[in-house]
Amino acid sequence: MSLGKAVRLALQEASEPGKAEAMRAYMKSAMPFLGVQAAPRRKALKRVFTGHRLETAPEWRRAVLSLWREAEYREERYAAVELSGFPYYREFQTLYTVPMYEEMIVSGAWWDLVDELATHRIGGLLAAYPDSMRALMLEWAHDDDLWKRRTAILCQNRFKTRTDTALLYACIEPSLSDNDFFARKAIGWALREYAKTNPGDVVRYVKAKGISGLSRREALKNLPLT
Repeated sequence: MSLGKAVRLALQEASEPGKAEAMRAYMKSAMPFLGVQAAPRRKALKRVFTGHRLETAPEWRRAVLSLWREAEYREERYAAVELSGFPYYREFQTLYTVPMYEEMIVSGAWWDLVDELATHRIGGLLAAYPDSMRALMLEWAHDDDLWKRRTAILCQNRFKTRTDTALLYACIEPSLSDNDFFARKAIGWALREYAKTNPGDVVRYVKAKGISGLSRREALKNLPLT
């Protein structure tokens, strides 16, 4: 049985159809859900991925994109995201994966798919290839596509003391005038994460840029003295 067929079968077996419509409504998804909640989904996928090991990076990329492109249910896209980060394939995380992630970010176009890719996959590539990925994130920060901009803003969320502050602010600034909820939320979230490491600089930046509203509340929510 192919990996794709095994994934679909495992998801069907783990599904609770009575929960599918509520999950779809919560996520505001045009794509239907099977009704597989996160814990049983991860357990089922780990079993499938362990039993269907892929030997080469091109084979792995093809498998990820096949799951993604052929998905009929949202959980199948979650499976593609999880396969992209499965530990077996850590060594395949190179600059050759960027076009795959870019396709998934642009066509996924919603936070439940994009944010994992932004913070873990693109963030991981930025850590591994800082020069190439820094230039790309600056490019994405100015892109017309909201989700590429959001990715550029969020990609350092797990970096803590390794955060490239200049890059963080450079990726935020093109979206400061954007009134879209997901752009404003991303700005606040990224600043809140960096504030765990350098609260003073985040306060300074928020004040200097006159950041207000949702982004400000998110950025400063764990800083009671501000």
